[in-house]
Amino acid sequence: MPFATDSRPPDRILKLATIGLAAGAFSGLFGVGGGTVIVPLLIVWFAYGERLATGTSLAAIVPIGAFGALAQGGVYGNVHLLTGVLLAIPALIGVVLGTTIQQRIPQRAVSYLFAALLVGIAIELIIP
Repeated sequence: MPFATDSRPPDRILKLATIGLAAGAFSGLFGVGGGTVIVPLLIVWFAYGERLATGTSLAAIVPIGAFGALAQGGVYGNVHLLTGVLLAIPALIGVVLGTTIQQRIPQRAVSYLFAALLVGIAIELIIP
């Protein structure tokens, strides 16, 4: 089965809408939202495994990122398109490598690595 499916009762839809709203707000404010918002909330609220949460987040990031870039660039002029393209090219290679690695290590290790990354970034932001 290429895509995981699940039921969508009203409280589930409300939680998904909350995650989406938070991800969109964080994307607009800070340029982040997928990995830092969607993944942890899918794991905590829906008991998704790290791999399913990551894949689901990546699917959501496509329209979030596109709309955010259009709004930041088209409305506010805050996009340097050439830099974005130059970042995207090696990032595509990184996605393939990262996905390959993620599939070969235990999910618990993925969780710990992700948590360590978030803590490290938080420390770097707080202590310049």
